[in-house]
Amino acid sequence: QVQLVESGGGLVQAGGSLRLSCAASGRTFSSYRMGWFRQAPGKEREFVGAISRLGDSTNFADSVKGRFTISRDNAKNTVTLQMDRLKPADTAVYYCAQQSGLTVTMDPNFFVSWGQGTQVTVSS
Repeated sequence: QVQLVESGGGLVQAGGSLRLSCAASGRTFSSYRMGWFRQAPGKEREFVGAISRLGDSTNFADSVKGRFTISRDNAKNTVTLQMDRLKPADTAVYYCAQQSGLTVTMDPNFFVSWGQGTQVTVSS
């Protein structure tokens, strides 16, 4: 497991963009799939997307497909969530997380290390 720190959240108008970053500690970062989740007030934590160990494959929730992208730089131990064409429904606290296995999954129970979260607010 690693320590994760998210950054880059803020307030943006609908249709705008934000880029979130997740910085990871540790020396085996490239051994793990990484995911992004979000949680809005009164809602359950929701899967956003994930990226494979080498960064050659990604998967996303239907609600963000075509608008969000994920990348990683294993040399720098970072994962990035690029969010474009943001909607008010994207307003939430966003978390990055380390997955415990290699299977593609949206289940938060398979992600065992979590960052502190960063707030994203999209105004209409």
